[in-house]
Formats: sequence, C-alpha cells, structure tokens
Amino acid sequence: MKHILCFGDSNLFGTNPSGGRWPLEQRWTGILARLLGEGYRIIEEGLGGRTTCFEDPLEPGRNGSLQLPIMLHSHRPLDLVIISLGTNDCKSLYNNNARVIAKALEKLSSMVKEYPYGDLYPVPQVLVISPIHVGQGIEESPFVSFDRKAIALSQSLAKEIEAMASKHGLLFFDASLVAASSDIDALHMDRQGHESLAKALLPLLLDWFGDKRPREALDDQFQKRAYTEIGEEGVVEESTLHTSENEGKDQTESTNKETVTLASPKRGRLPLAFSLFRRKR
Repeated sequence: MKHILCFGDSNLFGTNPSGGRWPLEQRWTGILARLLGEGYRIIEEGLGGRTTCFEDPLEPGRNGSLQLPIMLHSHRPLDLVIISLGTNDCKSLYNNNARVIAKALEKLSSMVKEYPYGDLYPVPQVLVISPIHVGQGIEESPFVSFDRKAIALSQSLAKEIEAMASKHGLLFFDASLVAASSDIDALHMDRQGHESLAKALLPLLLDWFGDKRPREALDDQFQKRAYTEIGEEGVVEESTLHTSENEGKDQTESTNKETVTLASPKRGRLPLAFSLFRRKR
C-alpha cells in the first residue's frame, strides 16, 4: 500500500465556488484516489485559508508550518507528501513576493524530508504543486485579504517554485496549466478543474511509483486524451517538446508557452501527450 498525504488549502479541501464543498468523488483528491485504485491511499488534509508559514490575524490557526509536523506524525508511514499551497500567501496583508513564497514552500519540503519518522518508517518524497492563478475581480470578492496585486503575484509563482523544487530534487507540477479559478469567486476550482488536475497528476504519480499498469486500466476518457500523440514506447521524451534554437526564437517561445516539459530527472518521466498540459484560456 502506498500512502500519499495531500496537504493544502481550500482548493484541496474542495471549496465549491457557489458555496459549500464538492463531494469527495468530485474533488481532485477523490478522483485521483479512484484513478489510482487499489494499492494507494490518499490522505486528504485541506484547510481553507491555510498558508505556508504565515499567521493570519483575521483567520487564526492557518499556519501550515505549525500543522504539518502533526500530520506527518499521525499519518505515518508515508511514501509521498503533496504540498499544494501558495494561494493564501498572496494575500495583501503579507506583502509577499514569489521568491519568499517559494522559500516558504522550501521550508515545508525540508520539514517533510528532515522529520524524525522513527525506525522502520520511510522518508517520503515531496511533490510541490504550484497553485492555480487568482482570477480577475478578486478585489471585489468576499475574500477581503486579496487585492488586484494577488493576480500578478499568483501568476509569477510557478517559475520560482519549480526552480526551488529542481534544486532540491522534488517533484513539481503547475496546476495553472490544467485548471483555473472559477469566474464565480475568482479563487476556487469548478468541477472540471478538479477533474483536470487529478487526471494530470495521475501519470506523474504512476511513473514515480513505478506503476507499469496497462493502458486499458486507465480511465477511458483520460486514456483517449493522454495517449493520442504518444509513440510506441508510451513516453514523450523531453527533447521532442522543445524546438531547436536554430529553428527560430519565436517558434521556441510559442512552444514553451503552450507546453510543459514532461520528462526530466526532477519531474520524472510522464507518459502524457503534451496536449494535455496546454494552458487553459
């Protein structure tokens, strides 16, 4: 049994933009658990307003760095810890920048790696998910701690977080490539966003755990989308995703905007067609 702790904020909790909470089977954690199937256990620890390491005077008890050690201890043994935070760090009262938020995520990742789990317990790997972008109109939403600056700040996070993850040998995924905040509240994912995120994470996790299950074992809809452009070996190599420098800068920039690297030592080799990772518009 593989044990996966998902530690995050309201988009992991499953806040519905229209109010309430998405049912388990419609949250990305629940969908991911279904797609992974037997042999995997998803442990859901989502809390609305949770930050990486900052105290919110308007919403006490949201400091993730104080809560994470408790989760690590109580949910042992763990094989993977998914950290999905950063959105609430964009609140205006913290006056943060992308480098500070990436550093805070580095702190959490180090806590996972250095925690004294005890004899016979494994030290889990960490997957850091850069959050979806804060939407237009957030300054008019009920979430008063966000202002318009949070939009640009959220859009700048992925680059810094990915660099941090690469430096420390962590897994990384940019959720904004496959999901977006709802127009309803400019902060939370709709059902499609949850589904898209779960299906995008699936091959990364299967690859990391060395799960070589047959293609037909995957969800039918996902299988059709994911493998359309894959060769006989079922893997898209990194070299196929980037145009050569001598083919022109404009073409390279266009390619990089539309795709994400699917094969690298830090991300793992992802058996996905790069069409799945095109940014939502």
